[in-house]
Amino acid sequence: MTRIYLDHAATSPLRPEARLALEEGFAIWANPSSPHGEGRKARAALEDARARVKAALGWDGEVIFTSGASEAALLAFDRAVVIHEAVSAVEHDAIRQFVGQRGVPEIAVQADGSIDLAALAANISPSGLVSGIENRTLVAIQHVNSETGNQQDISRVAEVVHAGDGLLLVDCAQSAGKLPVPEGADMAIVAAHKFGGPVGVGALLVRDYAMLTASGGHERGYRRGTENLPGVLGMTAALEVAGTPYCGWDTASAIARLVDRVREAGGEWLGDRLAAPNAFIHAIAMPGISAASQVMRFDMAGFAVSQGSACSSGAMKTSAVLAAMGVDPDVAARVIRLSLGWCSTEAEVDAFAEAWAAMAKASK
Repeated sequence: MTRIYLDHAATSPLRPEARLALEEGFAIWANPSSPHGEGRKARAALEDARARVKAALGWDGEVIFTSGASEAALLAFDRAVVIHEAVSAVEHDAIRQFVGQRGVPEIAVQADGSIDLAALAANISPSGLVSGIENRTLVAIQHVNSETGNQQDISRVAEVVHAGDGLLLVDCAQSAGKLPVPEGADMAIVAAHKFGGPVGVGALLVRDYAMLTASGGHERGYRRGTENLPGVLGMTAALEVAGTPYCGWDTASAIARLVDRVREAGGEWLGDRLAAPNAFIHAIAMPGISAASQVMRFDMAGFAVSQGSACSSGAMKTSAVLAAMGVDPDVAARVIRLSLGWCSTEAEVDAFAEAWAAMAKASK
């Protein structure tokens, strides 16, 4: 049985260009911080990759290479020159962890998944002091939501954040390499494995190093640990071949056919609720069957998809994202996520549509 992988929001297969670049990096095995000839050769390759990443992303600020999105987020929260922090209620767990650990306030969203701009403004200077560095707030907002695919209007968010002299950290883990890095971002998170690069490498884009306090070590003194040169080269190569639109027009046509079948079968296409639905992440609620059961049944039928609700320590919990949007818990419990990648095809989406319709029909 030929399996069909439709869980690219979790991770995407390695692009052949990235594989070749990894091999090149493994041949340049020296530490880029070493002063000898081998180290200088590795450093030259690293700095060349840094310039290429900036060019590929259209970023004119600085690039700090990390082990992935989670480290980039931690670096931003630990090192940003701010007093306060705030995150939206629909962030990835790597960001929302700070809510529980540090008591960081959550910014409400509207029913369509968009940021409540009034709630955002209220969290920029929560202590009521004058704006400025002594009262600056770091605000973290996900560009494309990893569960629903909703795309935030970052330009409007940035206007509010910057009006209060705040710093805007945009989580671009699901959008980098697929969409332009949004204007207005002061910092941005990149994860290579989401667009066909290798796992274990990413970056924190920073408009200006002055936004962070240095910690010593590597990456201009803003990150500890030897740089993953093979991973960086693999990420760079993947970025350079990533296109816009990320998914082809043929898959877009197939998604439109899938939407029709979902509606005909009495399912719910959550994109209908969203302020700005995305082309490559889709959430679907099937009538009568739990998300957990759907994922297992689709797996047995040869399809890899994931649940719209989160699973923590083996205990099923309602998705915090869907709850924040006010989605009925019964609907949320039946939501799965379909996500496309650089190698997804029209035929794969059509095959899934057939399987989804058959499963929905059998549940009646």
